[in-house]
Amino acid sequence: MRTILFLLEKEFRQIFRNRSIMLLVLVMPVIQLLLLPLAANYEVRNVNIAIIDNDHSSYSRKLITGITASGYFRLTGYLFSYKGAMSLIEKDQADLLLEIPRGFERNLVREGRQQLFVAVNAINGTKANLGGVYLGTVIKAANDDIRLDLAPQQAGAPPAIDTVTANWYNPLLNYRVYMVPGILAILVTMIGGFLTALNIVKEKEAGTIEQINVTPIKKHHFILGKLIPFWVLGNVVFTLGLIVSRLIYGIVPQGSILLLYGFIWIYLLAVLGFGLLVSTFCDTQQQAMFIMFFFIMIFVLMGGLFTSTDSMPEWAQVASRFNPVTYLIEVMRMVILKGSGLKDIAGRMGVLTLFAIVLNGLAIFNYRKTS
Repeated sequence: MRTILFLLEKEFRQIFRNRSIMLLVLVMPVIQLLLLPLAANYEVRNVNIAIIDNDHSSYSRKLITGITASGYFRLTGYLFSYKGAMSLIEKDQADLLLEIPRGFERNLVREGRQQLFVAVNAINGTKANLGGVYLGTVIKAANDDIRLDLAPQQAGAPPAIDTVTANWYNPLLNYRVYMVPGILAILVTMIGGFLTALNIVKEKEAGTIEQINVTPIKKHHFILGKLIPFWVLGNVVFTLGLIVSRLIYGIVPQGSILLLYGFIWIYLLAVLGFGLLVSTFCDTQQQAMFIMFFFIMIFVLMGGLFTSTDSMPEWAQVASRFNPVTYLIEVMRMVILKGSGLKDIAGRMGVLTLFAIVLNGLAIFNYRKTS
């Protein structure tokens, strides 16, 4: 511990002497978090829908067939209870829930009118909005077909289908509520990843790495001394992001703040370990910058920030499981917007713990005290 404390004192002195690092950590994330949610946009495909058919009539089956054949929706559940269907929304396995009431066909024929209930997982406001529009279009088409079927039988007004919609987790369908947690996850990743990737390389370019290599400092002590200061700075960036989210966008975490920080602590160990691993391979800061830029672009675009991973090709969905940013974005939205607990994110936390162990282990193994 005494050796690590000396290394930490050295690292913190270097950080505080470098004004650009302090501006990078304290100012840049705040500015980006203020600007990016106002401009970010995305496209949604493959809306997952769960259907509760309480009528089991020919018209209800015709409606379901029209929905599944439209090309907009992917049927993820055909259930017999509202509770069971809501569990799919809670687990993010469904974006929309359509409930067809008992007596759907009878009321449609006799009274010429019938309501359907649609519940929307509105964490992703844009996806929910588009899903609702798609569903409304399909229902309208089904309604027109039913009118044509019943027109010869009825002298009065043709039957009509109404829907009653409930938006869960994001009632106003505000896409900023969905984007801000994801953007904060990206900022934490960029700050932590880039700073650690440049750290060891900077020592190599300055020549001070040779002075450290001739000391009896063990490799894992050296890596810990490089990791811990930026782990602390990563938590500072995350805290600033939560404050901006609360004051500017009114986003208050619905889940446990301590659970959120616990996940961030593990995530930072993983992403900082990756940055240190890159740093051990590079000889110049330019090399480290380009390599990290390459990976960060992949992490961002395949992490589910703009495009839902469900809308990606199958190979990309598999690849996203090896992307640590995917897990952070998912958990940020789950805890902040849905109030998910430890049980809901335990699997993702386990995967990131494995990432942290492997990446930091490789960084220690790959660091050489001889050249």
